Amino acid sequence: MRVVGDNIENPGIYPIAQALKMAERMNLDLVEISAQTDPPVCKIIDYQKYLYQRRKKAKEMKANASKVVVKEIRFGPNTDEHDYQFKLKHAIEFLKDGAKVKSYVFFRGRSIVFSEQGEKLLLRFAVDLEDYGKAEQMPKLEGKRMIMMLAPLKTAKK
Repeated sequence: MRVVGDNIENPGIYPIAQALKMAERMNLDLVEISAQTDPPVCKIIDYQKYLYQRRKKAKEMKANASKVVVKEIRFGPNTDEHDYQFKLKHAIEFLKDGAKVKSYVFFRGRSIVFSEQGEKLLLRFAVDLEDYGKAEQMPKLEGKRMIMMLAPLKTAKK
């Protein structure tokens, strides 16, 4: 097997028994890195330290991952103009902050017959937010809700 490591004088190909003795002499572990190669590659390292560093790196990667925030804005099929403008301002702020906006029209009782009106409202909402975000999906009816998702633009104006 090929033996490598940071503190090895002469890395090279050694029999398993000799590689184990080398690791034992240094009070370290012999860890197989790549079994598919010919000969297999092993590294002389402190295995517990190696596991610790791997966990630490995974934790850092998770912390650096961007978290997607979804804000919801609810309309009725007959939402008044003032309410619409109020919710539009909130949506603009959410998109500027980098959050996705899930806007939906909630139909209550027989108001489901006004589904075209709800679709027009959501499409108007998407057009009004063109400068700040783009529609990920067009309005679609799911049960008593008509839902549309908006994602922020990368170059949103602040």
